[in-house]
Amino acid sequence: MRICVFGAGAVGSHFAVRLALAGHDVSCVMRGAHLDAVKAGGLTLRVGNGEFKAKVRASSDPAALGRQDAVICTLKATGLPSLAEGLQPLLGEDTAVVFAQNGVPWWYDIGLSPRHPPVPVRSHWCPEPARSPAREPSQHAGIERLRPSHRCRTSCRH
Repeated sequence: MRICVFGAGAVGSHFAVRLALAGHDVSCVMRGAHLDAVKAGGLTLRVGNGEFKAKVRASSDPAALGRQDAVICTLKATGLPSLAEGLQPLLGEDTAVVFAQNGVPWWYDIGLSPRHPPVPVRSHWCPEPARSPAREPSQHAGIERLRPSHRCRTSCRH
């Protein structure tokens, strides 16, 4: 299966390695130094004491990757405009687009219509910063921080 991971940072690279090792033809839309390193040496995923290596096609230009059977979007919520601009050349008649949304902020549900379906339980999301009654929710955007106890148990290295 031809699968493109759109937004292959840490989360997307994890998916890319696992899918490539399962035998899929994986490509990644990524940028910057990460892109250069992946083009030169592939991806290495470290989980605990294990190390998994995979070669994937990588580009900052989705059109260079061709039509896909599936596209997995692992962009942070704030990166969705780049998906809207770059998705079309990846799509075939039956391409599935899957969202593994990354970076959903604690303030996601503020201001949603009462008719909106219930939002998921947020206990596993980033902790809420203390809300000050003197501030509007929109003034809190972008200042959330993870506690030092939050550690990623896997890492993608290039």
